[in-house]
Amino acid sequence: FGFAPRINAAGRLGDAKRSVEMLLAETVEDAFAKAEIINETNKERRTVDTNITREALEMIEQDEFLRGSSSTVLYKETWQKGVVGIVASRCIEKYYRPTIILTHSNELATGSARSVVGFDLYSALSECSDLLEQFGGHMYAAGLTLKPENVEKFRLKFEEVVTRKLTVDQRTPQIEIDTELPLSMITPSFFKIINQMAPFGPGNMQPVFVTEGVVDSGDSRVVGETHLKLSIYQDGRMAEGIAFGMADCYSEVAKGKPFDICYCIEENHFRGTVTLQLKIKDIKFREEEIPEDNF
Repeated sequence: FGFAPRINAAGRLGDAKRSVEMLLAETVEDAFAKAEIINETNKERRTVDTNITREALEMIEQDEFLRGSSSTVLYKETWQKGVVGIVASRCIEKYYRPTIILTHSNELATGSARSVVGFDLYSALSECSDLLEQFGGHMYAAGLTLKPENVEKFRLKFEEVVTRKLTVDQRTPQIEIDTELPLSMITPSFFKIINQMAPFGPGNMQPVFVTEGVVDSGDSRVVGETHLKLSIYQDGRMAEGIAFGMADCYSEVAKGKPFDICYCIEENHFRGTVTLQLKIKDIKFREEEIPEDNF
């Protein structure tokens, strides 16, 4: 999962042949030289998709119609074609609904579509086929092209189809939890047992745990403007966590009220020190108070 994205990046922002040439290199020195170029391309890819994602989210936030829509269809001629699928997935993390990101290529609007759990994206696109030059894919992901002058008509028709077909349950993101876990169970030996099930990915996803009734230790803080660094306790046991894109939860966390978290466990490498860290997937605030002697 560290190697594959770098190989993939060469094709997203340039020529995929560079990855093939690296794999076929006849000497270690030549392979490393080509790998360094590919690694730099991957860094560029990250910057590009981060910037485009920010632009896309700003477009939604600044448009009253888009904010209240059942779907997202965005088009900008200058966006990089190779990352629009990634951007669509990023947008769904913030606005959970079928999403299409389009850019300009070969005189056409072209892009990628991503769906939410249970919604048949391909079927929805089929109902809009009269406005498309071509499309293909499956229930959860698709590619499409259309004439630029048809983008707005397509946006409205796709919105109508999604609004009609999207159920209440499909509008709410769901996280599959493996089991409830007290903070006292999170130890290096427990993490070692989890890692025996690796590598994780499609078909073998990383375990997701839930811990209820945790409280801020007083050291939680916003980092990088949009992320939340958690320092929490439960029954006297402390833990650290990182919640990407959840800085808006800080004000509630800092009140000292109990809340529930779901997360994966990972290692955090910082200045030569390795510690366990919770990668937060969601935070749910509770009503009841936890006694102070819980600390």
